[in-house]
Amino acid sequence: MRAIPIRARLTGWYSLIMAVSLCVFGVTADLAMKSSIHLTVDEGLRHSIEGVRNIIAEEGPHGREALADEFHEYADGQGKRGRLRVADSTGKVIFVSPDTDFSKVAEKDSGPGSRYVTRFDGESFRTSRQTINVGGSSYDVVVATAMDDFERAVDRFELTLYFAVPFFLVVAGLGGYWLSRRALTPVDEITQAARNIGAQDLGKRLTVHRTGDELERLADTLNGMLGRLEAAFQRITKFTADASHELRTPVSVMRASAEIALRKPRSEEEYRETLGQILHESERLSQLIEQLLILARSDAGSAVLPMIRTNLAEPLRSACQQASMLAGEKQLAFSERVPERPLWVQGDSVALERLFLVLLDNAVKYTPDGGRIEVNLNSEDGFAVAAICDTGIGVSSEDLPHIFERFYRADRARTRDSGGSGLGLAIGSWVAQVHGGEIRVQSEPSRGSCFEVRLPLAS
Repeated sequence: MRAIPIRARLTGWYSLIMAVSLCVFGVTADLAMKSSIHLTVDEGLRHSIEGVRNIIAEEGPHGREALADEFHEYADGQGKRGRLRVADSTGKVIFVSPDTDFSKVAEKDSGPGSRYVTRFDGESFRTSRQTINVGGSSYDVVVATAMDDFERAVDRFELTLYFAVPFFLVVAGLGGYWLSRRALTPVDEITQAARNIGAQDLGKRLTVHRTGDELERLADTLNGMLGRLEAAFQRITKFTADASHELRTPVSVMRASAEIALRKPRSEEEYRETLGQILHESERLSQLIEQLLILARSDAGSAVLPMIRTNLAEPLRSACQQASMLAGEKQLAFSERVPERPLWVQGDSVALERLFLVLLDNAVKYTPDGGRIEVNLNSEDGFAVAAICDTGIGVSSEDLPHIFERFYRADRARTRDSGGSGLGLAIGSWVAQVHGGEIRVQSEPSRGSCFEVRLPLAS
C-alpha cells in the first residue's frame, strides 16, 4: 500500500480542522444571534408591560373608558407588530387588539411572567403574560411582538452560513494545499540534491537558504553530515592506499630475494643470508598486519578492551624492562622513576603496555647513540601521568600536529628505513582515548621530545 504524501496529509488535517472550526463557529453564531434576538424582544416586552402599568396608574381613576382609549392609542403606536390585551381581576376585558384571538394564550400560559411564541393571523409572535397590581387592583396583561422579521433575519443568516461554510472550507483546503506545497518544495529540492551526491562527489554541498527556520537547520545538518562522510571516505581511501603500499614493500622484498636466490646455485651462507632477510621482512609484515587489524577493529567498534582496576605502574615497568634492553644496544642512558605505591586506573594492562612500548620504542629509535631516555610516573589533579622524555632528533612544529595520523612520517627522520610503519602513535592515541585519557607531546628539533600520557585515576 502506497503511503499518503505528507502534502496530502497536511492538507487533509488542515481542512478537517478548518471544517470543525467553521461548524463550531456557525452553530455558536446562530445560537448567539437567536439568544440576542430573544433577549432584545423580551426586553421590549418588559418595557411594554411597564408602559401598561404607567397608563393604568395615570388613567385608572378616570374609569374604564379612559383606560380603553389610552390602550387604543398605545396599541396604535406599536403598529401591527404589537398586540395587547388587558383584563381586570374579574376577567372582564378592558382592551384587546383588533382581530386578535388571545384564547390560545390562555391555553399556553404557564404562569405569570412566562414568555413563549404564539401565532396570530398566521404570524409568529413572542408573547408575555403578567399580572400587575396598581392602586390595590390587579390586572391581567398580555403583550406580544411580531417575530417574523426576526425569524427571516435568522433564516437569511443560516442560509448564508450554509453557503459560506462550504465555500470557505474549499478555499481553506486549496490554500492549505498551496501552503503545504510551498513549504515542502525546499524539502524536495534538498532531497533531490542529496540524491545526486554520490561517492565520487562528496565534496558537493546542499544550497542553504538563510531563512532562520527548520529547513535551514536541516540543510546545515545534512551538509555537516556530508562533510563527516567526506572526511571518513577520504580517510578510508588514504588508509587503504597507504596500507597497500606498506604491505607491498615487504612482499616485494621477499619475492625479489627468493627470485635472486633461485637464479643459480648458492652457497649455504648465501642461502642463510637470503632466508634471514625474508624472515626479517616476514616479521615486519606480521607486525604491520597486526597493527592494521587493531586499527580496523577500533574503527569498526569491535575492539572491546576488558576494563578492570589496574595498577598503571605494572604495565609501565614491563614496558621499561623491554625498552631498557633496546636502549643498552645503542648505549643510551635509560632511567625510570616509578613509585612503589600503586596508581589505580580502570583499563586493560595489555593495551596499556602496548601504548608505553610504542612511545619507548620511538624514543629508542629516534635518539642517537649516547643519548638519554627518562621515564616518570606520578599523579596530578585526579590523573595518572606517565612522561617519557628523550634527547632524540625531535619533531618540527610543522609535523607535530600530524604525528598521530596513520602512516604519517616526518620528513627525513621518520622513514620506513628506520623501521617504523607510521601506525604506532595512531594505535597509542586510540588506546589512550579508549581509557578516557590523552597523549600530550612537546618537542623541538635536535633537542628531543617528551610524550605525556594522562589517564584518569580510578575511584
